[in-house]
Amino acid sequence: MGEPAGVGGEIAIKAWRSGEAPPFLLIDVPDRIRALGGEVEAITSAADAIDAFERALPVLSLGAMVQAIPGKPDSANGLAVISSIERAVRLTLKGETDAVVTNPIQKSALYAVGFRHPGHTEFLAELAGVRQVEMMLAVPELRVVPVTIHVSLKDAIALLSTDRIVEAARTTAASLQRDFGIAKPRLAIAGLNPHAGEGGAMGREEIEIVMPAIERLRVDGIDVSGPHPPDTMFASHARRRYDAAICLYHDQALIPLKTLDFARGVNVTLGLPFVRTSPDHGTALDIAGTGKADATSLIEALKLARAMADSRARALRT
Repeated sequence: MGEPAGVGGEIAIKAWRSGEAPPFLLIDVPDRIRALGGEVEAITSAADAIDAFERALPVLSLGAMVQAIPGKPDSANGLAVISSIERAVRLTLKGETDAVVTNPIQKSALYAVGFRHPGHTEFLAELAGVRQVEMMLAVPELRVVPVTIHVSLKDAIALLSTDRIVEAARTTAASLQRDFGIAKPRLAIAGLNPHAGEGGAMGREEIEIVMPAIERLRVDGIDVSGPHPPDTMFASHARRRYDAAICLYHDQALIPLKTLDFARGVNVTLGLPFVRTSPDHGTALDIAGTGKADATSLIEALKLARAMADSRARALRT
């Protein structure tokens, strides 16, 4: 469901109407989606979704009251939002659904009901009982994984370590094999400083932190290159040389990706025992209820989740 005062319900309706999305069910309140103008079929189990999807948007009821004013998050809905995530995870871990696709949440509305996580990623890791997860952002032309995420640039540099780069790269390589069907993934590691440090003249992080990580990854048998100058590694000819870029901080990863294809960006959580994707945008409170929300990113998230689930199933059979 995501934040009910945001655009989640609207883009779910548009995704179903588009005819481009693979079959999915929405965990929400059927009457709420009807009030948004959606063609709804209330279902009582995930097994009913495929058949219902041909006629209407299948909505599996939360069994809770949700009253939302577009653009105005209310902490009274916080437990319902959390419950929708928990239920999606349970369904997928039990094999009743193939993947989890999350609509954007408004974290400020959840903190009042005890939500203690920075976002979906950390909450999903806790629900799954895993420690090491990574955030990938993907568009058809580029995949990026930031080693540090939602911290200041100053803190990102302080947090950067050889171990963190190795962890991020190992998780990425394993996911590219299992979830994307790439037998021998190629990873490109970004440098931190201009010109990747210019041999130490513009900073020694590449020498003292990044190169030791690359050497350890090569010992693991991972095809890795770098550290690459960040101002050239995202050019079209350079992107053809790798399957994912390991970036050292948030904007280093997201600026090139969103510049290439803002509308189709998908957020992927790597390292979970189930597939999880999400639109790469927020709750869009400023346009909620206006009908202006673009469902492209959700459609891409649904399509990628389907492809990843299929790839993971093939990997399990081999």
